[in-house]
Amino acid sequence: MTSKHALFDISGKVALVTGGTRGIGLMIAKGLVQAGVKTYVVSRKAEACAEAEAELKQYGEAVGIAADLSSAEQANAFAEAFLQREPQLHILVNNAGATWGARFGEFPESGWDKIMDINLKSLFFLTQTLGPALQAAGTDQDPARVINIGSIDGLTSPGYGNYSYSASKAAVHHLTRHLAAHLARANINVNAIAPGPFETKMTEFMLKEHAEQIIQTIPRRRTGQASDVAGTAIFLASAASAYITGTVIPLDGGYSTTR
Repeated sequence: MTSKHALFDISGKVALVTGGTRGIGLMIAKGLVQAGVKTYVVSRKAEACAEAEAELKQYGEAVGIAADLSSAEQANAFAEAFLQREPQLHILVNNAGATWGARFGEFPESGWDKIMDINLKSLFFLTQTLGPALQAAGTDQDPARVINIGSIDGLTSPGYGNYSYSASKAAVHHLTRHLAAHLARANINVNAIAPGPFETKMTEFMLKEHAEQIIQTIPRRRTGQASDVAGTAIFLASAASAYITGTVIPLDGGYSTTR
């Protein structure tokens, strides 16, 4: 039987976190680096990548690479460069995402297409392109892991006009189940985390306006912390979750039960 410590030991693995230079992506990347994982972070801005790399290198091996994953051309170039460095990828965290809000009667087509492309389309095609590296890393006893970052907005109906965001995250949850069934034979587990409110740049406006009301609706009476999402990602990347695939874990202090 696997020892208690080995159950959660992910040291020596290689991970890639998209949108990993701030917010939930950076929280996960930091947790992985601290757990002994060589972690690559990718986002659009070179300066943000350099800053994140410098911060993460305090704790272990980290590399920041700039690429706009919403562009198929840049995503393919990034994947090619990554595969030259790392023929095996143990953990892929698809976190890169954006949101858009407008009133129902004013919601623009551009806001729909942009969010669907970033949150859903780029996630699928990056996973597809990196599939061989994931398969090369996975074994029957220790599969490679894809961790998609969804949202409780894809599980419940938000009270604000982020229509394309909530639809894209619901699609991410279902794509997670579909990919899990398809990739299991390749020794790749696919799961999703659906975060509730965390203090990030994306939620800054919402929490500034409605923090007290939201926290009163969360049974745990607080927003998410870095340790919450890092711990969930480490669990999903470790031997402790080797038999779990196709799940969507609400990481929300119970918010989706009362919202």
